[in-house]
Amino acid sequence: MFQDQLKDAAARIETRLADALADAADQPVTHAMRYAVSGGKRLRGFLVIESAALYGIAPEQSVHAAAAIEALHAYSLVHDDMPCMDDDDLRRGQPTVHIKWDDATAVLAGDALQTLAFDLLADPSCHPDPAVRVDLVASLARASGIDGMVLGQAQDIAAETAGRPLTLDEITELQANKTGALIRWSAEAGARLAQEDIAPLSAYATALGLAFQIADDILDVEGDAAKTGKRVQKDADAGKATFVSLLGLDGAKARAKALVTEAEDALAPYGARADALREAARFVIAREV
Repeated sequence: MFQDQLKDAAARIETRLADALADAADQPVTHAMRYAVSGGKRLRGFLVIESAALYGIAPEQSVHAAAAIEALHAYSLVHDDMPCMDDDDLRRGQPTVHIKWDDATAVLAGDALQTLAFDLLADPSCHPDPAVRVDLVASLARASGIDGMVLGQAQDIAAETAGRPLTLDEITELQANKTGALIRWSAEAGARLAQEDIAPLSAYATALGLAFQIADDILDVEGDAAKTGKRVQKDADAGKATFVSLLGLDGAKARAKALVTEAEDALAPYGARADALREAARFVIAREV
């Protein structure tokens, strides 16, 4: 059931993104954008669609915001993979954008995917009320900028030259920004579309985002590159502090499981209507990719 819901959301998002890029200029950067935004779990977009469904908002409307977060997430991956950042040559089982094209094309494709995200949110089809669209744009700008994802990436880069491993509190803060900020926005988007209180979904997503990152750290140790579609053992080879290095493998797994329970508990106000979101929380620590 959950996997079917995830696939349905992914198909809707892919169609919306394809439509958004259908009339784009026939240039290498456009091809790189389409390449970068293809594939993936679409978990963030799924969270948008399912959080909106809690308030009776149909996927035909919420898909615009779902596509926006997936475009922005794709931009972040394109830039993170570049030699000046995390220096990866494999993403989703395929060569990264700067490897398949070049650094300049990767920079421009990432830039264009970022602006596409805000274009999708600003479109009246996203929501008829301009105030709601402005709220979505402003909140995503904060989540993705210097108070969110970009801050987390900067903290991650700084940690590599700090001369000491990060503490548990420091890595928790870093990942709450780098990974967690976009996950929080995704889950809060449904409440924003409905103009309702975001607090319960924010609490859910805060726990979910941290569990997601811990699961990533576990996959870097236990995962199979053929399944994950990216290099494994990368953090250990680089000597980076992770939740696994700080808590141990069993401790990290226990922490992730406790966070899933915390995420599920935050959904109590929604009753059975939030079952898909509960399944999403369980999925993040059971996944192999």
